[in-house]
Amino acid sequence: MTDRAVRNLANLKKSASTARVLNLLRVWDEHGATDGWKAAPMFRHPSLNRALILKHRLRRDEVDRFRVRRHVATKIILPIDRGDLRIGGRYGFVDEIGYDRLMEETFGIGPSHPDRQVLALMDELPGLDPFLLREQLRRHGFAPDPCYFNLTEADLSRMTEFVSEEIRPLVDLSLGPDADLTAENPVSRLTGKIMSFTPGEDMSSLGATLQLDPQEYEEGVFCWKGFLYYKWSLQTVIGDIGGVLDSVRRAKPYGRLDPEQSIAIERVREVVERRIILTCESASDMLKVYDEAFVAMTQQGDPSRFRDFLRDAPLLFARLGERLGAVQHIVSFWRFRTASGKPRLTPEEFLDLLADFEVSLSGRERADVVALAA
Repeated sequence: MTDRAVRNLANLKKSASTARVLNLLRVWDEHGATDGWKAAPMFRHPSLNRALILKHRLRRDEVDRFRVRRHVATKIILPIDRGDLRIGGRYGFVDEIGYDRLMEETFGIGPSHPDRQVLALMDELPGLDPFLLREQLRRHGFAPDPCYFNLTEADLSRMTEFVSEEIRPLVDLSLGPDADLTAENPVSRLTGKIMSFTPGEDMSSLGATLQLDPQEYEEGVFCWKGFLYYKWSLQTVIGDIGGVLDSVRRAKPYGRLDPEQSIAIERVREVVERRIILTCESASDMLKVYDEAFVAMTQQGDPSRFRDFLRDAPLLFARLGERLGAVQHIVSFWRFRTASGKPRLTPEEFLDLLADFEVSLSGRERADVVALAA
């Protein structure tokens, strides 16, 4: 693995987005002594199972590390000192040139090792949010312990107010009409139970209402948290995308622009804008299925629709996560690449970047939503 130090790992731990970072060191800190962590690890190699894995926006000097042109890669970071992330770490990229040798020399694992398969599945994804990741691994026969699929501290903090407002109609149903509302805020308590994934006895009435056995109930709470996460993510993306679309429309590449490049840029610019809008609408349509089931339970007295929805929810995670991940990638990378102080995009770079956005959105429009929601 390269000797180049990775800096600001401590800051990464504090501010990281769930969609971008999988902090296995944090999972080990919090769950390393549990039977679940030991029996069903994410990775079999102990160093990999304490690494930080993230979706990384490639810099100009990093693009040539790959045989195929790409703008985002999956980075594996091994902290030098697990007790002090300020020291930094060493890193490598999944599928970079020399990847086989890197994995053999660093971890002693070959191409057929299960850890290599898990890394390849992660690399296929636009992001690393736990709901999309778990479904991706499940479809390919991998089932790590639930402790690996939590939100980052930063996203938990940012989501709390949103989730509290979303679940307010359910407080009476979940805690019962005789709950002591003068004690700890019941909305805050229920929010904490959902977000921490520790349902506990004071949510057992909701499980009984939904007619779910304990195992189904735990799965249901996980799926519920997933849709709250996606709904919050969509709200955040929609708040950001307008400014990015406007910036893409107005952006002008630096340097000589020949007529063919000008025509190509305008074509791809229009395609990207249309696909971004359709992709957001596609995600919104899928979330309406959740909203309708939630309303049926809280306002129409029909918990069966919400129960059935939670049972089917994993089928939606892959499509929702892919759509939101693709748009989040565009927002994040456009801001990164056009930030103050960055070199201006040449016509070739501008076309290449727009083409990457076009490909990342391909097939994520609304065409399959009606069939999916039916």
